[in-house]
Amino acid sequence: MDTNLDVPGIIKRAKEVLNLGKDSELAEYLGVSRATVTNWGARNSIDFRLLLDKFGNKVNYNWLLLGKGDPEQPPRFCESKLARGEVKIIHNPKTVEPIDDRSVTLYDITAAANLKTLFTNKQQYALGKILIPNISVCDGAIYVNGDSMYPILKSGDIIGYKEISSFDNIIYGEIYLVSFMIDGDDYLTVKYANRSEKEGFIKLVSYNPHHEPMDIPFASINAMAIVKFSIRRHMMM
Repeated sequence: MDTNLDVPGIIKRAKEVLNLGKDSELAEYLGVSRATVTNWGARNSIDFRLLLDKFGNKVNYNWLLLGKGDPEQPPRFCESKLARGEVKIIHNPKTVEPIDDRSVTLYDITAAANLKTLFTNKQQYALGKILIPNISVCDGAIYVNGDSMYPILKSGDIIGYKEISSFDNIIYGEIYLVSFMIDGDDYLTVKYANRSEKEGFIKLVSYNPHHEPMDIPFASINAMAIVKFSIRRHMMM
C-alpha cells in the first residue's frame, strides 16, 4: 500500500478525464478486469506503468496522480525559425519515439513435472523468446493445454505469467496458473482464482461451464502465477 497517494482519487480522475462513469468502463479501457480496478482502490495500490502507458500525453500527470493543476498537459513552447510561442501537441506519431520492447521467455511446461519445477529450472525448459512492445512485466510464458477457460483461452494459446511468492498476494477474480498435487498426482490448470467458503481452501473456477468449480486446499498448491497476457495463433502455418 502506498500511503502517499490517493489511488481512489486517481481512479476517479482517470474516469473523469475519459468521460467514463463506471469502474467497469475504466477497466475495459485499460484492458484489465473490473475486480482489478476495485482491488486497486481497496489496496491503495495501482499499476502505474499500465495507467501511464495507456494515457500517454492525453493528461497532465501531476493532475492525474496528485490532483494538482489542470487536467490538460502543461503547455509546451516552440522555438524555431518558422514559429515560436506556446504550442499544443494534437498528434503523436507512433514511430517517433523508440518503443519499449520487452522479451518474454517461452517455456515447455510439458517437459517439467509441475509449475514449481519449471520455476526452479527455467533455462532447462526454455524454448525461445517472444518480443512484445510495452507488455506487462512477466516471468515467462507457456502454451495452454485444455479447454477449461474456452473461449477466453483455448488449447494452443500462449499465456504470459507472473509468479506469486505468497498466497497473500492473490488478487481474487483474476486468472491464474495453478500447480497442485492430489493423492500423489500433479495437476496444472488455468482458472479464475476465487475465495472459497472452506477455511484454508481456494476455489478454482473455469469459464467453460462444462467444468465444475474446484475447492483446492492451499497446502496442496506447489506454485501459482497470475496470467498477464495471452496470444492466439489462428493458423498453424
